[in-house]
Amino acid sequence: MTDEEILVGFALTRLDNPGLEMDEVAALFLRRAGQDLVTEFASRNLATRDELRGALFPAAVEHVLRVVLTLRGPAD
Repeated sequence: MTDEEILVGFALTRLDNPGLEMDEVAALFLRRAGQDLVTEFASRNLATRDELRGALFPAAVEHVLRVVLTLRGPAD
């Protein structure tokens, strides 16, 4: 899954659940995406950080948030 696809999936999940915090939206997106993507994103997080911080699912959530915040750009 590309970074752009992650961003679109995250945005659609956020539209369906506007009251959730960003980390909760990322977790919901990953639950819908399935275990294969959780594993993939956790491995990407490992490659980026050079360490696996915590369990698989929180590491995958961290990766999704990093992608979303990076693609969103700097705050004005």
